[in-house]
Amino acid sequence: MRESRKKRQERAAEVVRRLAKEWPDARCSLHYKTPHQLLVATILSAQCTDERVNQVCKPLFRKYRSPRAFASVEAPELAVDIHSCGYHNQKARSIVGMSRAVLELHGGQVPRTMEELVKLPGVGRKTANCILGEVFGVPSMVIDTHMIRIMNLLGFGKTRDAVKLERELMDLFEPAEWVRLTHRVIEHGRAVCIARRPACARCVLADLCPSAGKTA
Repeated sequence: MRESRKKRQERAAEVVRRLAKEWPDARCSLHYKTPHQLLVATILSAQCTDERVNQVCKPLFRKYRSPRAFASVEAPELAVDIHSCGYHNQKARSIVGMSRAVLELHGGQVPRTMEELVKLPGVGRKTANCILGEVFGVPSMVIDTHMIRIMNLLGFGKTRDAVKLERELMDLFEPAEWVRLTHRVIEHGRAVCIARRPACARCVLADLCPSAGKTA
């Protein structure tokens, strides 16, 4: 039986309530002190764990203390510093290019709009949403692999296209919940709804999830 929009919204609201109770302290797991540092860390986090990124960024941010410092280094030298994050050559080029653009086009200040952020080298919509929501308090959703997988399992989406799913979820959930919901879904995906071995038996969303007990 097809779920009505009203029922779907009620179920979504209950998901928000339960995740808030289960993960009240969920927040961005990347360590940073400035918007530019979060941009760097987010670029490094592609295909890499946040734990590894934080380990790399600790000495990295001591060595390069400003957007100008990152803009002044040559990409091959930076690649050595970030080698353990994987795809180091590509990420180094992105970080240097992004830093030069921030310096030359925005006076050293990370821009505050989606349109400006996605024009920076190495910055896609997911990274831009992270900056907008985490740093500038703009309601936004970071659609990562956890969000795609879990929201599809919950029946709130039927696509792996991040942009399409973002639009669907923004229409379903209240804007005030977008940023916190993303962090809580990520925590839930790491600890309970694990990709290859979801722990449905101890999931607080099991009775709300049409996929509970059906995934391998």
